Order: sequence, then C-alpha cells, then structure tokens
Amino acid sequence: MAQPRYRQIASELRDQITSGALREGDRLPTEPQLQERYRASRNTVRDATALLVNEGLVQRVPGRGGGMIVRRRVTLTFHAHRAEMPARPTAETDAWRSEVVAQGYEASQDFSLTIKSLSSDLAERLHVEPDSGAVLRRCVRYVNGQPSSLQDTYYPIDLAEEIRELLSPKDIPQGTTKLLADRGHEQVAYYDEYISRMPTPEETNLLGLQPGTAILLHIRTGYTEHRPIRVSFNIFAGDRNQIVTTHGDTRIIAKFRPAEAPE
Repeated sequence: MAQPRYRQIASELRDQITSGALREGDRLPTEPQLQERYRASRNTVRDATALLVNEGLVQRVPGRGGGMIVRRRVTLTFHAHRAEMPARPTAETDAWRSEVVAQGYEASQDFSLTIKSLSSDLAERLHVEPDSGAVLRRCVRYVNGQPSSLQDTYYPIDLAEEIRELLSPKDIPQGTTKLLADRGHEQVAYYDEYISRMPTPEETNLLGLQPGTAILLHIRTGYTEHRPIRVSFNIFAGDRNQIVTTHGDTRIIAKFRPAEAPE
C-alpha cells in the first residue's frame, strides 16, 4: 500500500538529513520550492515538514532569515541499570556527568528544592497518608547546554526531618543514595516503570520541546528492608535520549558491545 504523499516527501527529506546531504544549520527549501519540486499542495508540504519537526530533525525559525532549519541531534544513552546504585563509589550527579562526558558531550545541571503535599498516587507509592508532606528535589540536566532531562525525587517529610541534608537545595556531595545508606536507610530494592507520553506544559517549557515531541518517563521507587523511602521521576526529552538496560552476565554483552561493559 502506497504511503500518503506527505509521508513520501518527509521520507525523502529525512534521508537527506540522516545521510548528511542536509547538515546541522542548513535550511530546507522553502514551501514554494518544495511544492514545485514535489508537485504537491501547500498543505501536503506543511504536513511533511510537520513530521520532521515532531521527530526533532528540523525546527521552525521565525523571521526573514529563518525557515525550516536542520537541528543538531544530541542523543544521550541513559544506562538505567547503572543509575543510583548503592555500591557506586561516586555520587549520582558525578555518575551522570561521567556518562555524559564519556559520550563526548558537556554536562551541567540546576538544582531546586520545594516542600509539597503528596498526591494520592505518590502517597500510595511511599506508603504514607494522602496530603502528607514531602521534599521534592528537582534537577534539570543539560547536555551541551541544551536541556535533556529532568529528575524529580520525592522523599517523605519524616525522613527529611531525620536526615537534614535532604532539605538542602544544593547537590549532596556523596549522593543521596549513599547518604541514606550511611544513615541506616540502605535501599535494597527498586521498582522501575517506563512510560511514553506527551509532556505537560511545564515539561515542555523546561525541556524546550518542539510541538508533538513525546517524553520518556522512568519512575523508580526505592525501598529499604522496612519501607519505600523515595520515588524518582526521570523525564527524558524523547527526541534526544535513549534508555538502555542490561541483564544477566554483562561480561558476555561487553564482548560484542564494549560500551555496555560493567563499571
């Protein structure tokens, strides 16, 4: 079955971008030029370029010098199985930064802290009463100066009152996972969830997402032997991240995929 005309046009333009015929910063032909080249209507051309915008391949730049510009694609690989391991000798921030640098990019991040009332869903995850207080530690993470992901982590307020460092709006030098373990709250189990959805307006703004771009959501609940003590929402821009996990004997995988070698 033949593809709709706009998809055929988008496919040809996509091939030019992925092959390097159109490079970062290049302008696509104008709408009239594309109409003439493909003998297509204005609406068909617009539908084709809208697909490329939604895929993060191009962006609309307003003004006389603007148009459809090929975007720089920085795709970070997030190794979920390595993230926030209690035995890791480095802090979560350092581990994330090291991973970004190892992939040839520059890493930076902003922290903030607020006190929140928990929704019924979050209260259930943390096994506390609805509307209970919680500390929300937010980290906006940047790769090459471009927002790449958010991390929102909720801790029950009674835990934060016991471990006062959780109330600091700054990065914790040894990382929260190790801090909690050192204070008698070692996380011995994790429950991970992976969801793809459209972003909220706040997520769209914080991550600078193009219209139609989805996000990848990784939710991790951390448990001690006695209770769940935190829920982390890792929110990845869908056009610039991929999530990888490995299972079993990773030495075997490393023979064929050296980048997945255990640390």
